[in-house]
Amino acid sequence: MKTLIGSLTGVFALLLATTSVALAHTGEGVTGGFISGALHPIMGLDHVTAMVAVGILGAFLGRPAIWVLPVVFPLVMTIGGVMGILGVPIPGIEIGIASSSVVLGLMILLALRPPLWVASVIVAAFAIFHGHAHGTELPNAVNALSYSIGFVVSTGLLHLAGIGIGELIRWPMGRIVARATGGLIALAGVGFLTGAL
Repeated sequence: MKTLIGSLTGVFALLLATTSVALAHTGEGVTGGFISGALHPIMGLDHVTAMVAVGILGAFLGRPAIWVLPVVFPLVMTIGGVMGILGVPIPGIEIGIASSSVVLGLMILLALRPPLWVASVIVAAFAIFHGHAHGTELPNAVNALSYSIGFVVSTGLLHLAGIGIGELIRWPMGRIVARATGGLIALAGVGFLTGAL
């Protein structure tokens, strides 16, 4: 499992390193749309922290949450993305995104273990905000479907990175590292809310 996560993360990092930044914003055709969509979540620390946190939380809660939460998030995020593309207004998008890092980070830091349905509802609620932001920021020139696939794939890889961190809980020192990462995510969320980050 760790080898698979490491390999996927390595391949994704290699793809990003060899991709021209200019291509990400031109949005030419299907490829440009996919690249633009894939880069969007990882170019914003507010998205990265929340998506990694979903993976860590899933690992903390164990099976089946380790797979349920990282599936719920992109599925519901896609609904939020469609709402953003259609121009359906949702108030407080930036506050919702920042709050996702605070809440999910604190859940990890404090090692809270809510029932799976509660964790799923929390993750789904925050996914709407993240998806809506992706949808409203969809560049006019890109292919909407390929852009959406790009941001879902990128989100999944961020969840896998979080699962990798969360799996450290098998060892005493790893548990400290994983919980400390949750604390850093929550702190970053406070920075997003206050405008410090």
